[in-house]
Amino acid sequence: MEELGLIDWLTVAAYFLLVFGLSWWVIRKNRDTPADYFLAGRNLGWFIIGASIFASNIGSEHLVGLAGSGATDGVAMAHYELHAWCLLVLAWVFVPFYMRSQVFTMPQFLEKRFSPMARWVLSVISLVAYILTKIAVAIFAGGIVFSVLLPEIRFLGMDSFWIGSILIILLTGAYTVLGGLRAVAYTDTLQTFTLVIGSALVTFFGLRALGGWEELRTICGSEMFNLWKPLVPAGVEGTWAPVRESGRMAWYFNGNYPWLGMLFCAPIIGLWYWCTDQYIVQRTLGAPNETEARRGSLWASFLKLLPVFIFIIPGMICFALATSGKVEALQTAIMDEGGHVVVRENAQAAFPLIVKHVLPVGVRGIVVAGLLAALMSSLSSVFNASASLFTMDFYSRLHPNVSEHKLVWIGRMATIAMVAIGLAWIPVIKGGKGLYDYLQGVQAYLAPPIFVVFFLGVFVKRLNAKGCLSALVVGFLLGLFRLGVDTPVKLWGTEYAEGSFFWIIHNIFFQYYSLGIFLVCIGVMVGVSYLTAPPSYEKISGLTYATLTEKDRRESRSSWNWRDVAATAVVLLIILAAYLYFTG
Repeated sequence: MEELGLIDWLTVAAYFLLVFGLSWWVIRKNRDTPADYFLAGRNLGWFIIGASIFASNIGSEHLVGLAGSGATDGVAMAHYELHAWCLLVLAWVFVPFYMRSQVFTMPQFLEKRFSPMARWVLSVISLVAYILTKIAVAIFAGGIVFSVLLPEIRFLGMDSFWIGSILIILLTGAYTVLGGLRAVAYTDTLQTFTLVIGSALVTFFGLRALGGWEELRTICGSEMFNLWKPLVPAGVEGTWAPVRESGRMAWYFNGNYPWLGMLFCAPIIGLWYWCTDQYIVQRTLGAPNETEARRGSLWASFLKLLPVFIFIIPGMICFALATSGKVEALQTAIMDEGGHVVVRENAQAAFPLIVKHVLPVGVRGIVVAGLLAALMSSLSSVFNASASLFTMDFYSRLHPNVSEHKLVWIGRMATIAMVAIGLAWIPVIKGGKGLYDYLQGVQAYLAPPIFVVFFLGVFVKRLNAKGCLSALVVGFLLGLFRLGVDTPVKLWGTEYAEGSFFWIIHNIFFQYYSLGIFLVCIGVMVGVSYLTAPPSYEKISGLTYATLTEKDRRESRSSWNWRDVAATAVVLLIILAAYLYFTG
């Protein structure tokens, strides 16, 4: 049962018809205004907002990285997936400020709080980061899914990796260019349920093939079910089968995710991503009021609890089926020739491998549709976010009197440009060595300065534009320095002399380096701000807690009730239960 059957192909075809039918219905409702194209007319309901946030997040890093991490590192990456609490921070802390400011983009909010220069710097960094990371990783995952499920397909001299990547980019770009955020949000809702149902089926059939949950725990062992990893240096014998990467043995299960780094670094990255990243927050900006924006974020926090069970657990199931020999094809696919060691690069295909070798015909079509849903939703989100940043933060500022029709046209052209950049990325991605792991580390180096200026900016009114700009510049330079050191090693296999300065920098856990950037940015922002003149508190009225008016507080209080509080409490209890269960 390794090939897609007729019923599978019919299911995939039906999924595409639904996506493009829904897109066409949404496109016909669009008006030719920036608010409609970039923020869906600020008329998205909480259900659509939450589903779109979740679908935007669930993409390539889950299909390839998260399931692959489950196969090699167990539940270590669940720290990031239990970040549903970060969405609660978005709902209760940041949504009121974002809705009051009526901004189109996160850099625009930073301009209101600090200065136009801060907006420009964040816009540049965000655009570059989206191109180098989010677009690249989405294409990489699309290519892997197609190369696993349809390895024999060829067209005009292109293999399945090329064909899959091109199809994902062009099909997603089509409805994103025409429909804007409204098309993205509505198709995301459909894709959310396709993805959840499909991934849940993978977990169900995978456990059935393995022999149940207890069998999974027995084969994987307590270490793979433990969130808190002790520090065991690379090459030191651990307690379970090692991982092979780049021809050497390394105990990544213990060495890649030290508990101290995960405890402090993961929240910084999570709060940056969920509370300040245009890619995610743009959905809440499309809400008509604070109530819908908050409830959309709360709904997304419930959905965010699912990936541990529909992505990490399938990866662990793949590991168990391979190491136990119960599915010989999986053993051949992800382990070395002797069948003793998991090959990290091969394990990145854990999820589509289970789809191919474990699921029955008929069910496989549903899951393939879910895989495509995840890829398309994350890619459409980054296309739309990038177009919004370019149009509203660059073009509109350079051409302040441009018509609304022209802004929408520029937005569409910017999206097409993102599609073209995505296509140009394919040969780089296909040839890159260890590209995925490299890209996943980028956000750890870019997140701290953005986190610092947003959070301290909201909580401390004394911090000024000079402090903000200094923290952004210093933080980004430190991040770029680490990326410059990592790039030759990750992409081309260059090795530094052991004990040299660059060797030490490269071998510092990325979590600890990220924490270093975080502490430096705090010191720089606070120090520079207090050494220079305070900001005008009248100009930042309503943008910090200390400058809220009585009217602001009253309106915000009237936007929630006991149901919102109860939903928040339920999410927190589920997160606590998960941490207790996955603590060895």
